[in-house]
Amino acid sequence: MHVAIAIVGFRNHDDIVHCLSALEASTHADFEVIICENGGPDAYARLTAAIPATLTGGRTVRAVLAPGNLGYAGGVNRCLSETPGADAWWVLNPDTLPGPGALSALVDKLAAGECDAVGCPLHLPDGTIQSYGGLWHGWLGRPVSIGHGGAQGAPVDPAVIEQTQNYLNGASMLVGRRFFETVGPMREDYFLYCEEVEWCLRAVAKGLRLGFAPKAAVLHYQGTTTGAGGHAATRSRLSIYLNERNKILTTRDRFPWRLPVVVVAVLAAHTWRYVKLGAWTQLGYGLSGWWAGLRNQRGVPDWMQA
Repeated sequence: MHVAIAIVGFRNHDDIVHCLSALEASTHADFEVIICENGGPDAYARLTAAIPATLTGGRTVRAVLAPGNLGYAGGVNRCLSETPGADAWWVLNPDTLPGPGALSALVDKLAAGECDAVGCPLHLPDGTIQSYGGLWHGWLGRPVSIGHGGAQGAPVDPAVIEQTQNYLNGASMLVGRRFFETVGPMREDYFLYCEEVEWCLRAVAKGLRLGFAPKAAVLHYQGTTTGAGGHAATRSRLSIYLNERNKILTTRDRFPWRLPVVVVAVLAAHTWRYVKLGAWTQLGYGLSGWWAGLRNQRGVPDWMQA
């Protein structure tokens, strides 16, 4: 199975170089890497100077310059359009270090024919699990990371994960050709956050299946580009604004009849979280994002274009 590994960069060539070094040890040999640089010509020049043209075994590495910041979904879509001959696409964050057997485990699961896209254990540098997969609570507008906070390497039942999840973590997800041809591309009007949630919910609604490969371990240095990592009280405006806005947009697009309940639930959860921390600046970021979602504002936030 020929896999195109799709990586979206934004002025973070160091992360990408480290990710490529990890991919070089992959036990699955048949892949290529396509990188979409969203950070402009200078970032593209730094990236192309830093990355090799091939990895060990002749696996090609290629970068393309986006015509502006397309956001994560737009960058993924550009990568997919650049590799039409692939049998499957591994959407992979630049701030990840996949284990040598990760891609092999994902490919084996997809090739078994029991699912159309595959997720995996994502673990954090402290040895805890970020997620095995995701569960979107439709009446709360709330994504929940399955397994979050558990110990890396702890026993897990793949069947339970597959029965529970309704989306895959976008930091590492392998999608097959049937998935892409049935569901289409990611929604670019989300710009960043919840795009993989909506993509997977759309797939599930069309009868496609989401799998889990327990041996496909991937280390994730969460939020190095967006400022989403670290303590909630120090999170960036971008990450909080878009996270709250896109919870509302996901509900609009997938479960519009639930919107009156969800807008109240999202507002209450966000307010309680940051009031409790005394993080008034972050509270304001989220309230403005919530209001933007309520007004159905999409794409790049207005304040980023000012």
